[in-house]
Amino acid sequence: MPFGEFQYAVDDKGRVIVPPAFRDFVEDGMVVTRGMEGCLYVFPLAAWQRIETRLTELPLTDPEARNFVRFFYSGASKARLDSAGRITLPGTLRTFAEIEGNVVVAGAPNRLEVWNEARWLTNLNAVQAQPPAPDLLRELVG
Repeated sequence: MPFGEFQYAVDDKGRVIVPPAFRDFVEDGMVVTRGMEGCLYVFPLAAWQRIETRLTELPLTDPEARNFVRFFYSGASKARLDSAGRITLPGTLRTFAEIEGNVVVAGAPNRLEVWNEARWLTNLNAVQAQPPAPDLLRELVG
């Protein structure tokens, strides 16, 4: 699983570097899509295939499920590392996540996240201001 956070800049062609520490994780290809809190999620293909299966199992009769599928699936785009270890982020996804200038590429369980740097810092500050509930911490660390 990838972990850590790295600061980069998006170039004028919408390309961002995938940190060397994360490249093995996505070397077989990946899918980039809208994430929560206004970031982008980057899933290795195997993880995306599992997600895709689960998305098809959501009830078509549930409006909330349909809306989530639209949000998550319609923006998805396949990507591969180029020779410089970068991926190109589609314009629609860059607009959604306000990806321009400085970005943060962060590891998370089963995915990478690409954040607008200011949004990343705002999110971290909000987490620091309201730390996780003690019960959750106890469950995680024992």
